[in-house]
Formats: sequence, structure tokens, C-alpha cells
Amino acid sequence: MNDWPNGWSDDRGNGNAAGYGRGSGGAQPEGARVMRQVRRPAPPRGGVPPQSRGYDEGYDQQGYDSGYNTGQVYGGPGGGNGGPPHGGQPYAGRPVPNWRRRLKVGSLTLVVLLLAVSIGTYFWADSKLKREVDLSKVIERPGEGEGTNYLIVGSDSREGMTADDKKKLHTGSAEGKRTDSMMILHEGSNGPTLISLPRDSDVEIPSFKGSQSGKLFPAEGRRVKLNAAYAEDGPELLVRTVEHNTGLRIDHYVEIGFAGFANIVDAIGGVEIDIPKAFKDKKSGADFQAGKQTLDGEQSLAFVRTRYAFAGSDLDRTKNQQKFLAALASQTATPGTILNPFKLYPTMGAGLDTLIVDKDMSLWSLGKMFFAMKGVTGGDGKSMNMPISGSRAGNLVWDKTKVKQLVQQLKNDETVTVTSDR
Repeated sequence: MNDWPNGWSDDRGNGNAAGYGRGSGGAQPEGARVMRQVRRPAPPRGGVPPQSRGYDEGYDQQGYDSGYNTGQVYGGPGGGNGGPPHGGQPYAGRPVPNWRRRLKVGSLTLVVLLLAVSIGTYFWADSKLKREVDLSKVIERPGEGEGTNYLIVGSDSREGMTADDKKKLHTGSAEGKRTDSMMILHEGSNGPTLISLPRDSDVEIPSFKGSQSGKLFPAEGRRVKLNAAYAEDGPELLVRTVEHNTGLRIDHYVEIGFAGFANIVDAIGGVEIDIPKAFKDKKSGADFQAGKQTLDGEQSLAFVRTRYAFAGSDLDRTKNQQKFLAALASQTATPGTILNPFKLYPTMGAGLDTLIVDKDMSLWSLGKMFFAMKGVTGGDGKSMNMPISGSRAGNLVWDKTKVKQLVQQLKNDETVTVTSDR
């Protein structure tokens, strides 16, 4: 039985076993057990060779395998550090990180997370819109044109306001609600156009269908201030009156009250605006110095409501309203607001909670309106008042020729060349 260490064999021969008893010079007895190395060559004289030449420390000084495992962990191929000897396979240990795979998994996770947040935000925001205006109740409507026309209304609604809120914002305590400002925003391929409709505009109340009763009211030739149409039968009659007196079809309706307007401004941290001339107005609570300044919600409401401090009264007020709303849109649609959830969600919550829109309004359409408003400030569009030719019994009379030309340009989605003198 061969009981020699691994790498050696039992050789019974004629006494000429090579390598045994180096230097003895004598033959061995017949049948003697002789050790013979069959796998590794004998190391050179001088003891154990260095590991860099591929020999193991398991050999004794004569190069014989002692059979003792020193437990040494070998390095790289060839016996160097970093791998096993003789170019073998690496020993099992911590796997090398697969950074390409980790990057793919991380990127996919981020995309899925952003998609989930976006979808969740969309449905959350969509659920907050108050779709209360039914434009299908509006009768005898003009034909559709190119682009999209929004009727934007600021009402003096005090809904949800406490007595302290009303006092602080100088809104008074009148019941119901009226239109405090009205604008048409046209969004099209030639840039946005923002047109203010003075609330004192002289208009005819046409035939209309009651928004609640469904009863048909015939035309009586009544001429009233434009804001009287809203007071008489709400948003549907206001849209009907604007379409009848302009010939322009209104695609979407958007309304916001006092409290909602102030809350949006406060949510974004105020709106910076340049006031060219100082003015004060006791009724609105306005008290402004000239120059650039940041207005909070209370100050902003006073700014857009003031008319008695100006020589042009309502016409000057509409210019301030346009200026402020464009600045509000421009400063809200920024990376600092959109990419910051601590500003985005309060702003959206403050605005969407108080917006009243038509039943067909989508968040996409609302977003397009918002960025079109921003474009007016950015120089991509135009802002103006409805052209005025004079007055009648204190009401502002529209310039029919200019209004007809303006409406035709809007319908055809052409660049607006019509100007207003006031």
C-alpha cells in the first residue's frame, strides 16, 4: 500500500532509484522501498525556493512534500498575490460589483418612482378642480376658430373667508359674488394675446337659457355693464354675452375668488413687481411706493383691485391686473417652484382649491393657459384692453371696427396688429 505523501510513489527496484540519498553513491538493496517524486521537480539546493518561483511552503528544505497544509492563501495566477498558484481559478470570496447592472437597476427604479409620483400628482390635482360651469347651456354660439380662447374671471367671492379675513383684505361683506376683472386669453401659434374686458363695458344682454331653470329668456335689447351679466345669471350668461358682443367663441372658462388669489401669492412666497408711481387707495387698502418690491397676498389683492387712485379708473386697473397676472405666472412656472415639492404642492393646493372651471377643462388645458400667460410677460405675446371709442351713460363703448378686426385676427390665429388707445 502506498502511504507516501502526495506526489511521491513507492518504487521497489534494482536499487537505482534516482534522486534518493543524493551524494550517497551506493546502490540500494533489492526490494527496498524508495521514494520517487513523480509530479514536481526537486528544488535547487539552498532550502525552500521563493514563492515567486511557484514552490509551496509545504516542501521541506530538500524539496519533499511534507503533507502539511500551511493554510497560505495564494495570490494571482503564477503564485503572485491576488489569485491561486499555477494560473488556477480564483478562490471563492466577495464577488466583484457589477456596476453596469447596478446603474441600470438604479435608473429603472428612479424612472418608475418619478412616473408613480407624476401619475399620483396628476390625479390628486385633477380631483381638486371644481368643474362647475356647463358651456353646453350657452346657446347660439359663434363658430370655432384656430387656437384656444380662455375667459379668465376674477370674482369678488368671499366664500370661505372669516370676518378677520374680510377685514384684513379690505373686501367688505357684500353677499353673493360679482366679476371684479375679466380677460380673454388667446393661445395660438403666433404667441398669446391677453385682452382685458373692462367691467364697465357697454354690452347688450342677448337671449339666453337660464343656467338653473333651463328657461329661454328672449332678447330685450337691454344694454348694461358687462359685469351685470354675471350678476344676473352667473358664468353661462357671461360667456353668452361676451360671445354675442364680440363674435368670438370661448373655449374654456376659469374663475378665481379673492381668497384663492391671495393664497396662491403667499404659497409662492410673494410676487415681485415694479410699480412706476406711488399710489394709495383707502377702499382697496393699497399703499405703495414706487420701485421694485415683492407683494404678499394681501398687498397683491389691493394692487389688482385699486381703481379710484387712477385717472383712467377701470382702464388703468385692467392694465395693472394684466401686469400682475403675467408676473405671477412667470414667477410661478420656474424650476424653483416646479421641482420643489415643498412649494409646488402648497401652490397647486392653494390655486386648485379655489378655481372654478368649465366641465371640459383638463389639467393639460389649464397648464397651457398658465404658460401662455407667462409668455405674455416673456415678450412672446401681447396684452391690451378691448378697443374703446367713447362712453355712453358712464359705460365704456367698444370700437366696433377695431373689435371686428381683432376678432378676425384671433379666429384665424394671426399676429394681432390691432391696438387700443386706452
